[in-house]
Amino acid sequence: MTHRARTIAFLAAAAAAVVIGASTQAQSPAPAQSTKPAQPAQPAQPAAKKKVLMVWGGWEGHQPKQTVDIFAPWLAAQGFDVEISNTLDSYLDAAKMKSLSLVVQAVTMGQITPQQEKGLLDAVRGGVGLAGWHGGLADAFRANPEYEFMVGGSWAAHPGNILDYAVRITKRDDPITKGLSDFRMKSEQYYMLVDPGVEVLATTTFSGQPLPAITGVVMPVVWRKLYGSGRVFNSTLGHSAADFDVAEAREIMKRGMLWAARVPGYGDDPKPTNPYAPIR
Repeated sequence: MTHRARTIAFLAAAAAAVVIGASTQAQSPAPAQSTKPAQPAQPAQPAAKKKVLMVWGGWEGHQPKQTVDIFAPWLAAQGFDVEISNTLDSYLDAAKMKSLSLVVQAVTMGQITPQQEKGLLDAVRGGVGLAGWHGGLADAFRANPEYEFMVGGSWAAHPGNILDYAVRITKRDDPITKGLSDFRMKSEQYYMLVDPGVEVLATTTFSGQPLPAITGVVMPVVWRKLYGSGRVFNSTLGHSAADFDVAEAREIMKRGMLWAARVPGYGDDPKPTNPYAPIR
């Protein structure tokens, strides 16, 4: 074969190889793209439940556990995470106290240590709500004036002991009392020493039996106030569990606890009644 013939044969073979290679590439499937499996959508996290600490103790005559047991299941049904305790040492856990929306206390004529009191005062001052009834809140710690200042009043007497008396709603358009009528109680009619800076929602008038000197005295029964950033709600009703068989007494307490826990729809911060302000 001449040199020219060999050159032509070589070029022909090279061209054939190029064609075959191109044909092979065209016929080969493209490599699969590497993909990660799709991640499932993360479910929305449920809103954290508001926490309530209910503390009972003190004088058994006020049936502290029985009265707490009236409201604990109801609070749980409203979506609260409810803890019930029969020791004031619960107030020592600063982190837990700070996490609460509400403290409900039913401790009459108790004794509280400085450390326990500080735990409660700091929590309420920092924004935790406080609510209670009868002696469980307003006759809890007679030797602790700062505690009494926080509550907005303290028990002084119940002349005549168990009496039939009327409770008059004084703020009928407030969410705590709206739709409720004046009502009657057969229980202790508390004579209170009351901070004029509270906002009064209901009152009672003393008949003078058995003390004529207090005839016509109008006394707060239900009030609310602020202590620092915390809302405080007090009702002097609730001498025993049977007091809450009265529908109005029970409903006021329910709504008051929701207000203190800052549940929307139950009212704004209080406006002091301030009964001694000059009339203009």
